[in-house]
Amino acid sequence: MTADRTDPTDSADPVADTPYGAVRGRWEDGVAVFRGIPYAAPPFGEHRFRPPVPPEPWDGVRDAGAFGPTAPKPPYSEAFAQYLSDPVIPGDDCLNLNVWTPEPGPGARLPVLVWLHGGALTRGSSAVPVYDGHAFARDGVVLVSVNYRLGVEGYGLFPDTPANPGLRDQLAALRWVHEAIAAFGGDPDRVTLCGQSAGAISAGALLAAPQAQGLIRRAVLQSGPPEAAERDKVRRMVRRMANRLKIPATAQAFAEADRELLLRTQAEVGRLSSPVLGGPAFGIVVDGDLVPRDPMAALLDGEAARGVDLLMGWTRDEYRLWLVPGGLHDHVDRLGPVAFAGAMARCHVGHEVPRGYRARYPEAGPAEIVGQMVTDHLLRLPLRRLAEARPGSSYLYEFAWPSGRPGLGACHALELGFVFDTGDRPDSARLAGEDAPQDLADAMHGAWVRFATTGDPGWRPWDDTHPVRVIGDGEPRTVPGLRDTDLALWTAAEPRPPHPDRSAELALAVRRLRRSMAAVRRHRVPYDDMRP
Repeated sequence: MTADRTDPTDSADPVADTPYGAVRGRWEDGVAVFRGIPYAAPPFGEHRFRPPVPPEPWDGVRDAGAFGPTAPKPPYSEAFAQYLSDPVIPGDDCLNLNVWTPEPGPGARLPVLVWLHGGALTRGSSAVPVYDGHAFARDGVVLVSVNYRLGVEGYGLFPDTPANPGLRDQLAALRWVHEAIAAFGGDPDRVTLCGQSAGAISAGALLAAPQAQGLIRRAVLQSGPPEAAERDKVRRMVRRMANRLKIPATAQAFAEADRELLLRTQAEVGRLSSPVLGGPAFGIVVDGDLVPRDPMAALLDGEAARGVDLLMGWTRDEYRLWLVPGGLHDHVDRLGPVAFAGAMARCHVGHEVPRGYRARYPEAGPAEIVGQMVTDHLLRLPLRRLAEARPGSSYLYEFAWPSGRPGLGACHALELGFVFDTGDRPDSARLAGEDAPQDLADAMHGAWVRFATTGDPGWRPWDDTHPVRVIGDGEPRTVPGLRDTDLALWTAAEPRPPHPDRSAELALAVRRLRRSMAAVRRHRVPYDDMRP
């Protein structure tokens, strides 16, 4: 049974088939919406910390009118919750997805955009109101948003279970899309995988994954490059949790622990990790299977994702979401040399790089220089490298509109309300402020729709002039060589691999940052909130 508006139980609701049974959605302002569709079995009991398995088929028509359960996660701190919403929906069946479509039923063959949310692989869900897919469906694109396992449940590294179960969840959702999306009006051969921050890192890993080849036609990487985390950093997270819990660092032992206790322990251990300070953190790791090698290396010199169009970019002031909540920006400004020492150790460079930034931006304080340094190191440089390896089919952008909220500027995640054209939602206003410009949403959302539909967002692809589309600073315009001078500082600098002395330097800088931040700690701002 495919889309059917004449179902005898409720003629007003759309019904569509999935590989496991039929689902009934809702018509909302001319768009058919199906929420909470399971693509895998609940990841608990015998499936906990294991790769996903298919859900049990069901008889009859399953209601898909409400969002499904969200993956277990700790809440944002009070300082970050004022900017970012993160609904919690209880229940075990958290491996679910949502579909917005203007024309449910086979034959429409519309382009599809699959959305992977961000949140440092520890927070977020598809139920965040900013990610409402109505505008994409309104404009002819089927939008699919996905929940996947988070934190230690999805990215803990154990000796007795395969790594990366959260990434495996995402692969299972992609396979579901390939098998089922035609019944919802989508074209399985025109799937754009799109993610922001940790969602973009995940999308990059799937682009490079041999098991995902052929499932992705295009990809959008917003403020997150393809990368693999150091296995030792992930192991340290698990070991520190195990030490606090007084249990072995095995999946079997963690599966027997109370879920809420795990979440509290995870939040405590992750408090001292951030893009600026580094530290132990959950991440996607090379596992010899789904991720056989570093995703960036595979995309730069291998055959992975050949023929896949790429739309990639960043915001002008990414770092301000990492530093402004809780007052860390002002602390970094006061610390000066200590902050520079930490940034140099974090980025594995010597004094020549911060010296170059200070010469270019003499009026900037330490927080701005350190923030832009870390942003260039983590985001801009790797995304540019990927574009250079794939000229002609890669498009770069910079989002430059400053938030109406004091101090945030064009910060990390600010572009999301414009991409989804949900700027009128209160949850978007948390980060953007009131009266976000609709013409900016029209421009940015329109570019994403064009890219998902044709592979061309509306500006020149990457070539030897280094074109970058600047969105939000006046009329959208393409600027050749944007940030070339800043990024050349890194090319000229001699790379410095991690060294014990430099690690000690970073540890000293972090300790001094901690001592200087008693006021921030009193507000209990976990640094983990500030990771992409």
